[in-house]
Amino acid sequence: MIKQNVFEGISEVLDERRFAHGGNRRRMAEAAGCSPDDILDFSANVNPMGPPQWLGQVVGQALQDVDSYPDPDSTGLVMAAAERYKVWPTQVVAGNGASELLFAVAGLKGFRRAIIPSPTYVDYARSCKAHGLPVEEPLLTDDFKVDFPAMGPLLTTPSLVFLCSPNNPSGSLVSAADVREVAAMFPRSVFVVDESFAEFLPGDADRLTRDRPSNVITVLSLTKTYAIPGLRLGLAFADPDMILRIRRSMPSWSVNGLAQKVGERCLRDTAYLEETRERTKLLREELASGLRQVPGIKVMPGSANYLLCRMDRVGQDATRLQERLLMEHRIGIRLCGNYTGLDDCWFRVAVRSREDNEKLVRAMEVVAGTARGPVVRRTRRTPALMIQGTSSNAGKSVLAAAFCRIFLQDGYNVAPFKAQNMSLNSFVTDKGGEMGRAQVTQAMACRLNPDVRMNPVLLKPGSDTGSQVIVMGRPVGNMAVREYVEYKPRAWEAVKAAYDSLANEHDVMVLEGAGSPAEVNLKHHDIVNMAMAQYAEARVLLTGDIDRGGVFASIVGTMSLLTPGERSLVEGYVINRFRGDASLLDPAFSQMFERTGKPVLGTVPYIHSLGLPEEDSVSFKEGFRPEGDKLPEDQCVDIVVLDLPRISNFNDIDPLHAEPDVRVRVVSDAIDVGTPDAVIIPGSKSTVPDMRALKGTGMAAALRGLAGGRTRIVGICGGFQMLGRTVDDPYGLESETTRVEGFDLLPVQTTLSPEKTLTRTSGTHSASGLAVHGYEIHHGRTEPLSEELRVAMRDGSGEPLGYMRPDGRVLGTYLHGLFDADGFRRWFVDQLRMDKGLSPLEIARPVFGLEDALDHLASVVREAVDMDAVYRSLGLSRGCAQASLFRRGDG
Repeated sequence: MIKQNVFEGISEVLDERRFAHGGNRRRMAEAAGCSPDDILDFSANVNPMGPPQWLGQVVGQALQDVDSYPDPDSTGLVMAAAERYKVWPTQVVAGNGASELLFAVAGLKGFRRAIIPSPTYVDYARSCKAHGLPVEEPLLTDDFKVDFPAMGPLLTTPSLVFLCSPNNPSGSLVSAADVREVAAMFPRSVFVVDESFAEFLPGDADRLTRDRPSNVITVLSLTKTYAIPGLRLGLAFADPDMILRIRRSMPSWSVNGLAQKVGERCLRDTAYLEETRERTKLLREELASGLRQVPGIKVMPGSANYLLCRMDRVGQDATRLQERLLMEHRIGIRLCGNYTGLDDCWFRVAVRSREDNEKLVRAMEVVAGTARGPVVRRTRRTPALMIQGTSSNAGKSVLAAAFCRIFLQDGYNVAPFKAQNMSLNSFVTDKGGEMGRAQVTQAMACRLNPDVRMNPVLLKPGSDTGSQVIVMGRPVGNMAVREYVEYKPRAWEAVKAAYDSLANEHDVMVLEGAGSPAEVNLKHHDIVNMAMAQYAEARVLLTGDIDRGGVFASIVGTMSLLTPGERSLVEGYVINRFRGDASLLDPAFSQMFERTGKPVLGTVPYIHSLGLPEEDSVSFKEGFRPEGDKLPEDQCVDIVVLDLPRISNFNDIDPLHAEPDVRVRVVSDAIDVGTPDAVIIPGSKSTVPDMRALKGTGMAAALRGLAGGRTRIVGICGGFQMLGRTVDDPYGLESETTRVEGFDLLPVQTTLSPEKTLTRTSGTHSASGLAVHGYEIHHGRTEPLSEELRVAMRDGSGEPLGYMRPDGRVLGTYLHGLFDADGFRRWFVDQLRMDKGLSPLEIARPVFGLEDALDHLASVVREAVDMDAVYRSLGLSRGCAQASLFRRGDG
């Protein structure tokens, strides 16, 4: 009986340890009936890049000393750690993995209890219980933050406090500043900060390896960072006397000779570490984006090399998901039901290679019953016209919209397409996908609902060398140029699938290129110009802007840089934005034909007051926007729009140009602001850097001065965030600083988060009772800090869409398209008129829309371009269009 009880006790302990951690491939393989090598293990969190390339060489050299005992003090390793983290060697101790160091720390004497904010790494509690130390596990907040004020009563007696940053399993961070503050308040307690996954974060700014109070111990793992779990290697940092206490509770020769040599090399390989940080962030964002597309899966934002997820389907938990993934797909995930505060609905997945991550997402789609079917391929050749340009801003977008409307008017079912668009001016579709505004205008020209297939790849620049990459309406990560070039083959697959799907549904496709097809440095990975034209079998019209000069040289030069096959796709040229008598260009046209063998098919005149949204911010930043008929200046209101370095969605301002009593000024210098009737702070791709830029130019001070007078101030999206007291950036999305002070014109606080809100929204403006509509597209959440603050508008569910001061003179909202609502726009302008002492304008208000502008554009282009030649090139005739419609059942 005694023997049986002993074996049962051992079995129970072993079973508990099996379930305590991920990474047990042998046990998973036994359950799945396969070899451990067949298991794709997402339950253990190690570097997705794998070990450094030099590992085998260093291990081979270290094996020469395998017949000798290792250095008991790990001197070389400690010196390398001291150099890497800029501390004294007496402040470092090495261990056989972070777990051994945590176990040794739990054995330190002089504490009444261990305080372990949970859910967190299960070995903290296990180590403390093994040493007989009572454990208290206060729960983290709903967003997995440590509630330090709630812990205050527990800290009044000496306690050993375990903090995990980034938290395992959630990936949330603990502010180093908060730890320093609390440690100073409770000097008799010791705070153990486990930074095992902190090396995956950008920079070392908010770390506790160096700038540490005397009662703080920091532990980190080289095992996870350098993908060497088989070697086991960890470090602890503390004051010298604490290091001595930890050493005394550890066995001799704790770190073997191989691990010591590898660790020394790891700590000096900064290039591998930087590449790890860049790649892991990108892979994490891609994986999170893919998992969020699986119905019933909630993905929590995180900062490390893993993601905490929750099964959100009624009546289901993650246990069945784990079983099916393992048995049917040989994929292992980590159930999180044994974490304090979590149940079996929660699970964690590691970030692995791009290929492995895709396998996980596809497998989860199958298990969820939403697996994507085979990629749709074109069943027929769809006639396609492509507009390419000799440069950016040559008028490609407008001409594409014109041809879309012309084909529609002639009876064809037509759709627009641009494979890749770089723009901060984006739009949210009815299905919550993000796409470029130019393709939205083109969709309207076709009288179609905007569809992300029309712009499958959208790049939103965040700096001079990097952009947020959005594929099929969803962000897949922030990439530097080099990273995006590596990603392009995957983007190209999405582009082809999107095009084929649209082409199957329409009679004619109108494609738009980007920049110039002759940018020879980009052609080898082109997916938007000639490569797309070849795939679509499109006929190309090459256009140049004669208003900027040099159009003939640029067209001839472009053709000379194209390959013979590419030149064969060009049907002819369109000269755009010409002022004057077009017949004067005939001699130039003859020379171009002689040099290139291609004709000029049209000369489009300069169209004043076009009335279409600008795709690019160039015209906006130059302060130029064609105005219609205006009232005398003393009868108009003066609205200043701030020019932000990273301005986005500047089309929010377009409807104001249509009002006869509004003059809009684009201002970048505080001196030029003056005392306008209103100031609008538009959206921004990078709120924190743009907010700092405004402060640097004195604009923030100017706004504070205006806020006390009659000037009304409106912040939209990023502008709304700037109006608040603070912007918190706990995940380092826009800044290395956790908290940045705002303009403090509204008592609100914004917290940026990796998850992006993308939604169409409608609601009611509180003060006027008028309807508003538009879309939200932002990272983060803004919350009020004062009961005096009023809700500016609410959505259909009664949730706030923005806030304003009690007097209504400072207002912030996340609603893009706010001024598109004709009634609200007129009400807003009339408020400005009355503030100025003018009467409300008693005339019929303009209706903001594009139908008339698109029809006008189409008539101008139809008159200027040889449409018969265009139709012949596509193998179409206007007489067949109506028959096509009847065949499709649309007549």
